[in-house]
Amino acid sequence: MATETNIYIYRGPLEWFTTESANDGARKPKMLLDQARLYAEHHRKQRMFLSTPDGDPDMASRMPRPKRAKHVVAEAGSYSSLTGFAMQDFADVVREFRPKNLYLHNPPESVRTQLERTFPTTTTIRTYDYPAFNLEVLKDVRDKYDDTIVGQTDVRDRLLASLLPLTRDTHDKPVVIMLYGPSGVGKTETAKFINGLLGTGDLMRKQFSMFHSNKFASYLFGGEHNEASLAKDLLDRTSSVILFDEFDKAAEVFHSAFYQLFEEGVFEDTTYRVDVGRALIICTSNYTSENDVRAAVGEALSSRFTAMIEFSQLTPHDVLIVVDRLVTARLDRLSDDKRAAIDAADLHRVLVSEIATHHGNVRQLAATIDEAVNIRLVDALLGPQEAPAAHDPAEDTGEPPDQDLDLTVTA
Repeated sequence: MATETNIYIYRGPLEWFTTESANDGARKPKMLLDQARLYAEHHRKQRMFLSTPDGDPDMASRMPRPKRAKHVVAEAGSYSSLTGFAMQDFADVVREFRPKNLYLHNPPESVRTQLERTFPTTTTIRTYDYPAFNLEVLKDVRDKYDDTIVGQTDVRDRLLASLLPLTRDTHDKPVVIMLYGPSGVGKTETAKFINGLLGTGDLMRKQFSMFHSNKFASYLFGGEHNEASLAKDLLDRTSSVILFDEFDKAAEVFHSAFYQLFEEGVFEDTTYRVDVGRALIICTSNYTSENDVRAAVGEALSSRFTAMIEFSQLTPHDVLIVVDRLVTARLDRLSDDKRAAIDAADLHRVLVSEIATHHGNVRQLAATIDEAVNIRLVDALLGPQEAPAAHDPAEDTGEPPDQDLDLTVTA
Protein backbone atom coordinates (compact mmCIF):
# COMPACT_ATOMS: atom_id res chain seq x y z
CA MET A 1 0.00 0.00 0.00
CA ALA A 2 1.35 3.40 -0.96
CA THR A 3 2.43 5.67 1.86
CA GLU A 4 0.41 8.80 2.54
CA THR A 5 1.38 12.02 0.82
CA ASN A 6 3.47 14.58 2.69
CA ILE A 7 1.88 17.96 2.09
CA TYR A 8 3.68 21.28 2.54
CA ILE A 9 1.67 24.50 2.34
CA TYR A 10 3.62 27.76 1.96
CA ARG A 11 2.03 31.15 2.64
CA GLY A 12 4.21 33.97 1.35
CA PRO A 13 5.98 35.38 -1.74
CA LEU A 14 6.82 33.18 -4.73
CA GLU A 15 10.60 33.59 -4.57
CA TRP A 16 10.59 32.46 -0.93
CA PHE A 17 8.38 29.48 -1.81
CA THR A 18 10.80 28.39 -4.53
CA THR A 19 13.72 28.48 -2.10
CA GLU A 20 11.91 26.88 0.82
CA SER A 21 10.33 24.07 -1.18
CA ALA A 22 13.78 23.20 -2.58
CA ASN A 23 15.13 23.15 0.98
CA ASP A 24 12.31 20.76 1.90
CA GLY A 25 13.38 18.40 -0.86
CA ALA A 26 11.53 19.55 -3.97
CA ARG A 27 14.32 18.78 -6.44
CA LYS A 28 13.31 18.45 -10.10
CA PRO A 29 9.61 18.48 -9.18
CA LYS A 30 6.67 17.78 -11.44
CA MET A 31 4.12 20.53 -11.91
CA LEU A 32 0.60 19.95 -10.61
CA LEU A 33 -1.02 20.84 -13.93
CA ASP A 34 1.19 18.40 -15.81
CA GLN A 35 0.15 15.65 -13.41
CA ALA A 36 -3.49 16.62 -13.90
CA ARG A 37 -3.11 16.23 -17.66
CA LEU A 38 -1.49 12.80 -17.26
CA TYR A 39 -4.35 11.51 -15.15
CA ALA A 40 -6.96 13.12 -17.37
CA GLU A 41 -5.44 11.23 -20.32
CA HIS A 42 -5.39 8.00 -18.28
CA HIS A 43 -9.12 8.35 -17.51
CA ARG A 44 -9.87 9.21 -21.14
CA LYS A 45 -8.26 5.95 -22.25
CA GLN A 46 -10.26 4.04 -19.67
CA ARG A 47 -13.50 5.59 -20.91
CA MET A 48 -12.61 4.82 -24.51
CA PHE A 49 -11.88 1.20 -23.59
CA LEU A 50 -15.16 0.85 -21.71
CA SER A 51 -17.08 2.27 -24.67
CA THR A 52 -15.98 -0.63 -26.90
CA PRO A 53 -18.16 -3.79 -27.17
CA ASP A 54 -15.49 -5.81 -25.37
CA GLY A 55 -14.89 -3.21 -22.68
CA ASP A 56 -14.38 -4.89 -19.32
CA PRO A 57 -14.49 -2.71 -16.17
CA ASP A 58 -12.03 -5.00 -14.40
CA MET A 59 -9.56 -4.74 -17.25
CA ALA A 60 -10.06 -0.97 -17.43
CA SER A 61 -9.26 -0.64 -13.74
CA ARG A 62 -6.05 -2.62 -14.29
CA MET A 63 -4.80 -0.30 -17.04
CA PRO A 64 -1.36 1.04 -16.05
CA ARG A 65 -1.63 4.27 -14.05
CA PRO A 66 0.86 7.10 -14.48
CA LYS A 67 3.99 6.59 -12.43
CA ARG A 68 3.74 8.02 -8.94
CA ALA A 69 5.63 11.33 -8.77
CA LYS A 70 8.08 11.91 -5.98
CA HIS A 71 7.71 15.69 -5.85
CA VAL A 72 4.78 17.74 -7.18
CA VAL A 73 4.67 21.54 -7.02
CA ALA A 74 1.81 24.02 -7.49
CA GLU A 75 2.49 27.75 -7.64
CA ALA A 76 -0.26 30.24 -6.77
CA GLY A 77 -1.20 30.77 -10.40
CA SER A 78 -1.78 27.05 -10.98
CA TYR A 79 -5.13 26.82 -9.21
CA SER A 80 -6.90 29.01 -11.76
CA SER A 81 -6.40 26.26 -14.37
CA LEU A 82 -8.12 23.59 -12.29
CA THR A 83 -11.85 23.03 -12.68
CA GLY A 84 -14.29 24.02 -9.96
CA PHE A 85 -14.86 20.35 -9.26
CA ALA A 86 -11.15 19.74 -8.72
CA MET A 87 -10.98 22.69 -6.32
CA GLN A 88 -13.99 21.50 -4.33
CA ASP A 89 -12.57 17.97 -4.04
CA PHE A 90 -8.89 18.78 -3.96
CA ALA A 91 -8.20 16.15 -1.31
CA ASP A 92 -9.59 13.49 -3.67
CA VAL A 93 -7.37 14.84 -6.43
CA VAL A 94 -4.35 14.36 -4.14
CA ARG A 95 -5.45 10.80 -3.41
CA GLU A 96 -5.75 10.20 -7.15
CA PHE A 97 -2.29 11.58 -7.94
CA ARG A 98 -0.81 10.07 -4.73
CA PRO A 99 2.48 12.03 -4.97
CA LYS A 100 5.04 11.26 -2.30
CA ASN A 101 5.46 14.98 -1.55
CA LEU A 102 3.18 17.85 -2.52
CA TYR A 103 4.32 21.48 -2.25
CA LEU A 104 1.56 24.12 -2.52
CA HIS A 105 2.14 27.86 -2.80
CA ASN A 106 -0.66 30.08 -1.40
CA PRO A 107 -3.55 27.67 -2.05
CA PRO A 108 -7.15 28.91 -1.68
CA GLU A 109 -8.60 28.63 1.81
CA SER A 110 -10.93 25.78 0.81
CA VAL A 111 -7.94 23.72 -0.37
CA ARG A 112 -6.04 24.32 2.86
CA THR A 113 -8.96 23.29 5.09
CA GLN A 114 -9.62 20.16 3.01
CA LEU A 115 -6.04 19.01 3.24
CA GLU A 116 -5.70 19.69 6.95
CA ARG A 117 -8.89 17.73 7.56
CA THR A 118 -8.03 14.82 5.25
CA PHE A 119 -4.28 14.59 5.93
CA PRO A 120 -3.98 15.96 9.49
CA THR A 121 -0.75 14.19 10.37
CA THR A 122 1.15 14.83 7.14
CA THR A 123 0.19 18.43 6.38
CA THR A 124 2.69 21.13 7.34
CA ILE A 125 2.12 24.88 6.97
CA ARG A 126 5.03 27.27 6.56
CA THR A 127 4.59 31.04 6.75
CA TYR A 128 6.93 33.73 5.45
CA ASP A 129 8.74 35.55 8.24
CA TYR A 130 8.21 39.25 7.52
CA PRO A 131 10.84 41.69 8.83
CA ALA A 132 9.79 42.97 12.24
CA PHE A 133 9.84 46.44 13.71
CA ASN A 134 12.16 46.93 16.68
CA LEU A 135 13.67 49.80 18.64
CA GLU A 136 16.62 50.02 16.23
CA VAL A 137 14.20 50.70 13.36
CA LEU A 138 12.49 53.38 15.44
CA LYS A 139 15.86 54.99 16.15
CA ASP A 140 16.54 55.09 12.40
CA VAL A 141 13.15 56.74 11.84
CA ARG A 142 13.96 59.34 14.49
CA ASP A 143 17.50 60.03 13.27
CA LYS A 144 17.07 59.81 9.49
CA TYR A 145 13.55 60.99 8.75
CA ASP A 146 14.41 64.69 8.46
CA ASP A 147 17.21 63.85 6.03
CA THR A 148 14.65 62.34 3.69
CA ILE A 149 11.39 64.21 4.31
CA VAL A 150 11.61 67.99 4.62
CA GLY A 151 9.50 70.13 6.91
CA GLN A 152 7.52 67.40 8.70
CA THR A 153 9.11 67.14 12.15
CA ASP A 154 5.73 66.81 13.87
CA VAL A 155 4.90 63.92 11.54
CA ARG A 156 8.09 62.15 12.56
CA ASP A 157 7.26 62.41 16.27
CA ARG A 158 3.71 61.12 15.82
CA LEU A 159 4.94 58.29 13.60
CA LEU A 160 7.31 57.11 16.31
CA ALA A 161 4.50 57.01 18.85
CA SER A 162 2.28 55.07 16.44
CA LEU A 163 4.99 52.57 15.52
CA LEU A 164 5.96 51.71 19.09
CA PRO A 165 3.32 48.93 19.53
CA LEU A 166 4.81 47.05 16.56
CA THR A 167 8.03 46.54 18.54
CA ARG A 168 6.22 44.43 21.17
CA ASP A 169 6.17 40.67 20.70
CA THR A 170 2.74 40.54 22.33
CA HIS A 171 1.26 42.81 19.66
CA ASP A 172 -0.41 40.62 17.02
CA LYS A 173 -2.24 43.01 14.70
CA PRO A 174 -1.30 45.85 12.35
CA VAL A 175 -0.88 49.52 13.04
CA VAL A 176 -3.03 51.50 10.61
CA ILE A 177 -2.14 55.15 9.94
CA MET A 178 -3.81 57.77 7.76
CA LEU A 179 -1.38 60.36 6.38
CA TYR A 180 -3.22 63.37 5.00
CA GLY A 181 -2.31 66.77 3.61
CA PRO A 182 -1.38 68.53 0.35
CA SER A 183 -0.07 66.57 -2.59
CA GLY A 184 3.66 66.12 -2.98
CA VAL A 185 4.84 66.90 0.56
CA GLY A 186 6.13 63.45 1.56
CA LYS A 187 3.25 61.11 2.41
CA THR A 188 4.10 58.38 -0.09
CA GLU A 189 7.83 58.94 0.42
CA THR A 190 7.32 58.32 4.14
CA ALA A 191 5.99 54.83 3.40
CA LYS A 192 8.94 54.17 1.08
CA PHE A 193 11.36 55.48 3.70
CA ILE A 194 10.07 53.19 6.46
CA ASN A 195 9.99 50.22 4.10
CA GLY A 196 13.60 50.88 3.18
CA LEU A 197 14.66 50.95 6.84
CA LEU A 198 13.19 47.49 7.33
CA GLY A 199 15.28 46.17 4.45
CA THR A 200 12.28 44.42 2.96
CA GLY A 201 11.46 43.87 -0.68
CA ASP A 202 9.37 46.13 -2.86
CA LEU A 203 6.81 48.21 -1.02
CA MET A 204 3.29 46.83 -1.50
CA ARG A 205 1.50 49.85 -2.97
CA LYS A 206 -2.04 50.09 -4.29
CA GLN A 207 -3.26 53.30 -5.93
CA PHE A 208 -6.95 53.56 -5.06
CA SER A 209 -7.62 56.43 -7.46
CA MET A 210 -7.21 53.85 -10.25
CA PHE A 211 -10.08 51.69 -8.97
CA HIS A 212 -13.44 52.99 -10.11
CA SER A 213 -14.79 50.06 -12.13
CA ASN A 214 -16.74 46.93 -11.34
CA LYS A 215 -13.44 45.02 -11.42
CA PHE A 216 -12.52 46.66 -8.12
CA ALA A 217 -15.38 44.78 -6.45
CA SER A 218 -13.99 41.40 -7.50
CA TYR A 219 -10.47 42.58 -6.63
CA LEU A 220 -11.58 43.32 -3.07
CA PHE A 221 -14.28 40.75 -2.38
CA GLY A 222 -12.95 37.92 -4.55
CA GLY A 223 -13.83 36.63 -8.00
CA GLU A 224 -12.65 33.77 -10.15
CA HIS A 225 -9.43 31.95 -9.26
CA ASN A 226 -7.70 33.46 -12.31
CA GLU A 227 -8.55 37.06 -11.38
CA ALA A 228 -6.30 39.44 -9.50
CA SER A 229 -7.28 40.09 -5.90
CA LEU A 230 -6.10 42.05 -2.92
CA ALA A 231 -5.90 38.85 -0.89
CA LYS A 232 -3.48 37.31 -3.41
CA ASP A 233 -1.36 40.46 -3.38
CA LEU A 234 -1.27 40.46 0.42
CA LEU A 235 -0.17 36.83 0.45
CA ASP A 236 2.51 37.37 -2.19
CA ARG A 237 4.02 40.56 -0.75
CA THR A 238 7.55 40.71 0.66
CA SER A 239 7.09 43.93 2.62
CA SER A 240 5.94 44.56 6.18
CA VAL A 241 4.66 47.93 4.98
CA ILE A 242 1.41 48.12 3.01
CA LEU A 243 0.52 51.41 1.28
CA PHE A 244 -2.99 52.30 0.14
CA ASP A 245 -2.43 55.55 -1.77
CA GLU A 246 -5.35 58.01 -2.03
CA PHE A 247 -7.42 55.65 0.08
CA ASP A 248 -10.29 58.15 0.30
CA LYS A 249 -10.91 57.72 -3.45
CA ALA A 250 -12.45 54.26 -2.89
CA ALA A 251 -16.24 54.28 -3.14
CA GLU A 252 -18.13 53.94 0.13
CA VAL A 253 -19.51 50.54 -0.90
CA PHE A 254 -15.97 49.12 -0.63
CA HIS A 255 -15.18 50.38 2.87
CA SER A 256 -16.56 47.30 4.60
CA ALA A 257 -13.86 45.19 2.93
CA PHE A 258 -11.30 46.80 5.26
CA TYR A 259 -13.08 46.64 8.61
CA GLN A 260 -11.60 43.31 9.72
CA LEU A 261 -8.19 44.03 8.14
CA PHE A 262 -7.78 47.32 10.00
CA GLU A 263 -9.15 46.04 13.32
CA GLU A 264 -7.80 42.48 13.50
CA GLY A 265 -5.25 42.22 10.69
CA VAL A 266 -7.29 39.60 8.85
CA PHE A 267 -8.48 39.99 5.27
CA GLU A 268 -10.97 37.52 3.79
CA ASP A 269 -12.62 37.29 0.40
CA THR A 270 -14.55 34.47 -1.25
CA THR A 271 -11.38 32.47 -1.91
CA TYR A 272 -8.57 33.45 0.46
CA ARG A 273 -7.93 34.33 4.08
CA VAL A 274 -4.85 36.37 4.98
CA ASP A 275 -3.50 37.33 8.40
CA VAL A 276 -1.07 40.24 7.94
CA GLY A 277 0.06 40.14 11.58
CA ARG A 278 2.23 43.02 12.82
CA ALA A 279 2.25 44.92 9.54
CA LEU A 280 2.24 48.68 9.08
CA ILE A 281 -0.68 49.79 6.91
CA ILE A 282 -0.38 53.35 5.63
CA CYS A 283 -3.25 55.09 3.88
CA THR A 284 -2.93 58.52 2.29
CA SER A 285 -5.33 61.31 1.39
CA ASN A 286 -4.90 64.74 -0.15
CA TYR A 287 -7.57 66.25 2.11
CA THR A 288 -6.10 68.97 4.31
CA SER A 289 -8.25 68.49 7.41
CA GLU A 290 -9.01 65.45 9.56
CA ASN A 291 -12.73 66.23 9.45
CA ASP A 292 -12.69 66.02 5.65
CA VAL A 293 -10.89 62.68 5.80
CA ARG A 294 -13.39 61.29 8.30
CA ALA A 295 -16.30 62.48 6.16
CA ALA A 296 -14.78 60.81 3.08
CA VAL A 297 -14.08 57.38 4.61
CA GLY A 298 -16.91 57.30 7.16
CA GLU A 299 -16.81 57.03 10.94
CA ALA A 300 -16.92 53.21 10.96
CA LEU A 301 -13.61 53.08 9.11
CA SER A 302 -12.10 56.22 10.68
CA SER A 303 -12.46 54.70 14.15
CA ARG A 304 -10.24 51.80 13.09
CA PHE A 305 -7.19 53.97 12.34
CA THR A 306 -4.44 53.94 14.95
CA ALA A 307 -3.65 57.57 14.10
CA MET A 308 -4.45 60.30 11.59
CA ILE A 309 -1.34 62.38 10.97
CA GLU A 310 -1.36 65.72 9.16
CA PHE A 311 1.34 66.78 6.69
CA SER A 312 1.83 70.55 6.43
CA GLN A 313 2.45 72.65 3.35
CA LEU A 314 6.12 73.37 2.66
CA THR A 315 7.36 76.81 3.72
CA PRO A 316 9.62 78.91 1.47
CA HIS A 317 12.57 77.81 3.63
CA ASP A 318 11.55 74.15 3.18
CA VAL A 319 11.41 74.66 -0.58
CA LEU A 320 14.98 76.01 -0.58
CA ILE A 321 16.17 72.90 1.27
CA VAL A 322 14.31 70.65 -1.18
CA VAL A 323 15.77 72.47 -4.19
CA ASP A 324 19.29 72.14 -2.80
CA ARG A 325 18.87 68.40 -2.11
CA LEU A 326 17.25 67.66 -5.46
CA VAL A 327 19.87 69.57 -7.46
CA THR A 328 22.69 67.78 -5.62
CA ALA A 329 21.05 64.38 -6.11
CA ARG A 330 20.35 65.06 -9.79
CA LEU A 331 23.92 66.16 -10.52
CA ASP A 332 25.35 63.21 -8.58
CA ARG A 333 23.60 60.86 -10.99
CA LEU A 334 25.44 62.35 -13.97
CA SER A 335 28.73 61.07 -15.29
CA ASP A 336 31.80 63.20 -14.52
CA ASP A 337 32.00 64.74 -17.99
CA LYS A 338 28.33 65.70 -18.04
CA ARG A 339 28.50 67.11 -14.52
CA ALA A 340 31.49 69.24 -15.55
CA ALA A 341 29.47 70.68 -18.43
CA ILE A 342 26.92 72.23 -16.05
CA ASP A 343 27.50 75.33 -13.97
CA ALA A 344 25.97 74.07 -10.71
CA ALA A 345 26.04 77.46 -9.00
CA ASP A 346 24.25 79.12 -11.92
CA LEU A 347 21.70 76.30 -12.07
CA HIS A 348 20.98 76.61 -8.37
CA ARG A 349 20.69 80.41 -8.59
CA VAL A 350 18.23 80.26 -11.50
CA LEU A 351 16.12 77.61 -9.84
CA VAL A 352 15.96 79.45 -6.56
CA SER A 353 14.91 82.65 -8.28
CA GLU A 354 12.20 80.81 -10.22
CA ILE A 355 10.64 78.60 -7.58
CA ALA A 356 11.87 79.51 -4.10
CA THR A 357 8.71 81.53 -3.42
CA HIS A 358 6.51 78.62 -4.52
CA HIS A 359 5.20 76.58 -1.57
CA GLY A 360 6.05 73.51 -3.46
CA ASN A 361 5.00 70.10 -4.38
CA VAL A 362 8.22 68.07 -4.17
CA ARG A 363 7.19 65.99 -7.17
CA GLN A 364 6.74 69.15 -9.27
CA LEU A 365 10.00 70.60 -7.99
CA ALA A 366 11.83 67.43 -9.06
CA ALA A 367 10.32 67.65 -12.53
CA THR A 368 11.30 71.33 -12.84
CA ILE A 369 14.88 70.57 -11.80
CA ASP A 370 15.15 67.62 -14.19
CA GLU A 371 14.01 69.85 -17.04
CA ALA A 372 16.47 72.61 -16.13
CA VAL A 373 19.36 70.13 -15.96
CA ASN A 374 18.41 68.54 -19.28
CA ILE A 375 18.19 71.92 -21.01
CA ARG A 376 21.73 72.72 -19.91
CA LEU A 377 22.95 69.26 -20.89
CA VAL A 378 21.52 69.64 -24.39
CA ASP A 379 23.22 73.03 -24.78
CA ALA A 380 26.53 71.62 -23.55
CA LEU A 381 26.44 68.45 -25.63
CA LEU A 382 25.27 70.02 -28.90
CA GLY A 383 27.38 73.17 -28.68
CA PRO A 384 26.36 76.64 -29.95
CA GLN A 385 23.98 76.77 -32.87
CA GLU A 386 25.54 77.95 -36.10
CA ALA A 387 24.09 81.16 -37.50
CA PRO A 388 22.33 80.59 -40.88
CA ALA A 389 24.06 82.02 -43.95
CA ALA A 390 22.55 85.16 -45.47
CA HIS A 391 20.12 84.24 -48.24
CA ASP A 392 20.53 85.79 -51.69
CA PRO A 393 17.33 85.42 -53.77
CA ALA A 394 19.38 85.73 -56.94
CA GLU A 395 20.90 82.37 -56.28
CA ASP A 396 17.49 80.75 -56.72
CA THR A 397 16.84 81.82 -60.38
CA GLY A 398 20.06 83.32 -61.60
CA GLU A 399 18.15 86.55 -62.26
CA PRO A 400 18.48 89.85 -60.42
CA PRO A 401 15.91 90.26 -57.69
CA ASP A 402 12.84 92.39 -58.32
CA GLN A 403 13.37 96.02 -57.52
CA ASP A 404 11.09 97.67 -54.98
CA LEU A 405 8.31 99.54 -56.72
CA ASP A 406 8.52 103.26 -56.39
CA LEU A 407 4.98 104.44 -55.68
CA THR A 408 5.93 108.08 -55.27
CA VAL A 409 3.55 110.34 -57.23
CA THR A 410 5.39 113.10 -59.08
CA ALA A 411 3.90 116.34 -60.36
